[in-house]
Amino acid sequence: MAEPRYNPWLHRFAILTALATLALLGVGGLVTSHGVGMAVPDWPNTYGYNMFLFPPSKWVGGIFYEHTHRLVASGVGLLTTILAGWLWFTESRRWLRWLGVIAFFGVVLQGVLGGLRVVLFKDQIGIFHAALAQLFFALICALSLFTSRWWLGLARSSPTQRAAQDAPERVGAESGAPLRPLFLATTILIFLQLLLGATMRHQHAGLAIPDFPLAYGKVWPATDTVAVAAYNAQRLELTTANPITALQIGLQMFHRLMALGILICAAALAWRAKQSDSERATDEWSTNGVHANSAQPLRRLAFLWLGLILVQAGLGAWTIWSQKAADVATAHVLVGALSLVTGVLGCLICFRRPAGNASASVASTAQVARHPARLAAIVNL
Repeated sequence: MAEPRYNPWLHRFAILTALATLALLGVGGLVTSHGVGMAVPDWPNTYGYNMFLFPPSKWVGGIFYEHTHRLVASGVGLLTTILAGWLWFTESRRWLRWLGVIAFFGVVLQGVLGGLRVVLFKDQIGIFHAALAQLFFALICALSLFTSRWWLGLARSSPTQRAAQDAPERVGAESGAPLRPLFLATTILIFLQLLLGATMRHQHAGLAIPDFPLAYGKVWPATDTVAVAAYNAQRLELTTANPITALQIGLQMFHRLMALGILICAAALAWRAKQSDSERATDEWSTNGVHANSAQPLRRLAFLWLGLILVQAGLGAWTIWSQKAADVATAHVLVGALSLVTGVLGCLICFRRPAGNASASVASTAQVARHPARLAAIVNL
């Protein structure tokens, strides 16, 4: 197989597709936050018009958000189709070509789910639609990473680095190894949290508990029949909101507990990344550049991730305090998507093993043997 080459325009196009997908998530968030998912009751047409010929004069109220959502989705579909074709005909990495194909079918499925949500009038489909949107965004961002010059550079590690990696005792000392469990666990928790958030949004239970940090004035609210009836009476008197159930209150409390768990995991990851960086600073091999390509980005990514999680927690609280203002709730959705993508990219980086097959190892060792001091260091590991 030919060695993959960096294509700057392909990489930039993948980034453009990722940004367009983020914009689509934002418009979709506005649709849900404003509760106008059924503002256009037909699909794939818009009030009988061809979607692309719907008169702008009729883009009013909730129709504006829902119709804009459809148009942006069509644009993302077109970009994804071009990206998949570009990868298929120019990319030498077979697995990456097939990831492009998966992205194409993913965007098609996403469009069909969005249409079925309207035609069948099912909130449950909306939950799957939201979950797939998060996964699709993560996939497009992964394609952006895989087509980057930096990622390709990891596969071209120096002979000294490869020889060091081939030493059995050094396998566990890879730059990303200490961070893998926390990166993976936190990413899974964030995805589950996004699923839970989508469930609440599509069940219209985002304000099942109207106060924060307490819940109906308590650390843990009562959920018996009498208590829930009292909550609903209060909600109808103050906000004319839809009645809630004990299950929705439980989902909201679990959402808060999950948020706390994610914050703790992200903080632990940032601390562990800092500790690992300090340990590498005292490692003789670290000073020679071993794993330098991925060590610093992972450390920075861990701290960036912690910052995103803190912002996300603040937006979650603000969503409640603002009585679920549409712009705040949508920002909460977007930062959640960015948090998931950060975790996915972190996992891809820290689980990636630099290239170094058997033949490369022989060549690497031969080159390192020219430097007796380095060879002695490898043997003594």
